[in-house]
Amino acid sequence: MPRYARTKLLFGDDFEKLQNAKLILLGVGGVGSFCLDCLYRNGITDITIVDFDTYDITNQNRQMWSELHEDAVKVEALKEHYPELTIIHTRVDEEWVKAFDFEPYDLVLDAIDDTKAKLALAQKCYKKLISSFGSAKRVDPTKVQVADIWKSYGDKLGAKIRYELKRRKFTKKYKVIFSSEEAQIKEKGSFMGVTATFGLTMCAEAIKALRKK
Repeated sequence: MPRYARTKLLFGDDFEKLQNAKLILLGVGGVGSFCLDCLYRNGITDITIVDFDTYDITNQNRQMWSELHEDAVKVEALKEHYPELTIIHTRVDEEWVKAFDFEPYDLVLDAIDDTKAKLALAQKCYKKLISSFGSAKRVDPTKVQVADIWKSYGDKLGAKIRYELKRRKFTKKYKVIFSSEEAQIKEKGSFMGVTATFGLTMCAEAIKALRKK
């Protein structure tokens, strides 16, 4: 049976849209690595991933492939598992976002933590942006939701983003993934059941958007 036979059964003629899609994924940690795996397994292989980090032993509770590549550069390690990737080993900050050309990509997937970079992405790429808010400190994956930025709630990072966007008189809508669950602790503890759910939800939303094109 061909590799994508079951995917084609589900998506029908839309599968061609997935194979022809060109995506960029910013951040390949606890959220981004699961999003990447989901995209790739469903026939979306023209993906550029951008991350500056290396794998640390503390990543192994939540990040795809981390236990096999301790101390390795994340984007380089991931290309071993997903050979068709384009990789960019750099820090995604406000300056980089402002300088980078996002025009060639059908979707921009934001799985980073940097607030200023997230704000710059919203202002520059809102028409094709799917953004993840905070997935740490939570234990209930059933509380993960999708909404436009202005209907999201229950998340400090999201509240900060909304406040700053309003201050900049930004009123456009874009899709965000967030949890309505209150943070369980102050420290940045994490549970793969939630972080992976964020990533898989981002993948599902990306596929939904591509099928509508």
